[in-house]
Amino acid sequence: MPGQVPSISEAEWEVMNVLWERAPQTANEVIACLQERTDWKPKTTRTLLDRLVKKEVVGVDQNQKVYTFYPLYSQSECQLAEAQSFLKRIYGGTLKSMLVQFIEEQPMSEEEMKELHTILQEKSGTPKR
Repeated sequence: MPGQVPSISEAEWEVMNVLWERAPQTANEVIACLQERTDWKPKTTRTLLDRLVKKEVVGVDQNQKVYTFYPLYSQSECQLAEAQSFLKRIYGGTLKSMLVQFIEEQPMSEEEMKELHTILQEKSGTPKR
């Protein structure tokens, strides 16, 4: 899907997660899945599906007796768009500030630190040891 990924609310992410797990799905299948995870009424899920269709994040196949819904963007496309939005809003678009804060504040295992070190070495072109 070309173009910029539209902004997705927290509740809409729940619906998208269901569709990324398995698609296409009918509205009733999405509702049943979300009723296992949330206390939402069916109307809430239908409203969220309608919003996602209007935002052109979810597509609808209307060629069957029952409409089926499917994501128009991959999960990684939406995650990247959300991460960039977060970075811009909270850290003024400066990746270094965000990384420094997370690295200083979050506990990391030895394995995670090695993985991060390897990524940074590869990014800088420094050969691995």
